Amino acid sequence: MKKIVTLILALTFFISCNVSKKSTSNSSKTLDASVLIDSNLVRKHLYTLASDDMEGRKSGTAGIEKAAVYIENEFKKIGLSTFGELEDYRQTFTFKNRRTGEDITSSNIIGVLEGKSKKGEYVIISAHYDHLGMKKSGEGDLIYNGANDDASGVTGVLALAKYFKEVGNERTIVFAAFTAEEMGLIGSTHFGKGIDANKFVAGINLEMIGKTSSFGPNTAWLSGFERSDFGKIIQKNLVGTGYQLFPDPYKNFNLFFRSDNASLARLGVPSHTFSTTPIDVDKDYHKVSDEAETLNMTVITQTIQAVAKGTESIIDGRDTPTRVIVEE
Repeated sequence: MKKIVTLILALTFFISCNVSKKSTSNSSKTLDASVLIDSNLVRKHLYTLASDDMEGRKSGTAGIEKAAVYIENEFKKIGLSTFGELEDYRQTFTFKNRRTGEDITSSNIIGVLEGKSKKGEYVIISAHYDHLGMKKSGEGDLIYNGANDDASGVTGVLALAKYFKEVGNERTIVFAAFTAEEMGLIGSTHFGKGIDANKFVAGINLEMIGKTSSFGPNTAWLSGFERSDFGKIIQKNLVGTGYQLFPDPYKNFNLFFRSDNASLARLGVPSHTFSTTPIDVDKDYHKVSDEAETLNMTVITQTIQAVAKGTESIIDGRDTPTRVIVEE
């Protein structure tokens, strides 16, 4: 009888341990998102990239070069590898300014976190690190700091790179800070010309995530929501988190084609942009008043955490979004 009781107790302990392990495994990434992506990290990246020292980060200037070096150094700290045949994190190219006709040389900054079981399938997480530079003359503030547009998005890219480095990823993740978005999506278009789009299963673009959305706290909206099932996958993964994702409410602004997601979407990649900013009433958009002090660190932090959780099944290869519909 004692042997039977001992056997039952041993089996009970074994089963309870396995249940505990499974429970811990299923909740680990949710916990990690809130622990690993914190407001101190967000503040550090945001205030650095939007500082006066960066002089508005206009493509081809000394200011954007400082931003490029900062992003490169962060990629190196995290331990990202280089992309494709590139010798370092820079994809440097020369293009013509469509307004002035001058030649501009600038760089996309790209790092890679190789996947495990599905390393031949790619997910790109992106934001543009350029902005408008400085006013040529005048009094008072002359710097277009571009804190929300789009230092906030680049902050998200850096935070997510660190996060996925620590929690792991089944698909390969490409982290890209694109140049010359403000000049017509030039950096992301250049990147798109050199890839096999069929290998890219999703594009996660972050743009202006520093202000409370019109849907209220703990919400974001997604451009081109109806063009693939990417958004529905994110919504499913966010159930129970207290964070909600909504379709883009600003259809008349044609935002799906105004950010870097469009460059990949035109190649068929289900690439969409997350944003929180009520763009229809935002008084700081493309103004010198777009300063770090005007943004909400909690909003940025919680949004990055939500993107981490919302894209989890795509990163891990359990969900694959439908290819995007691109009719303009």
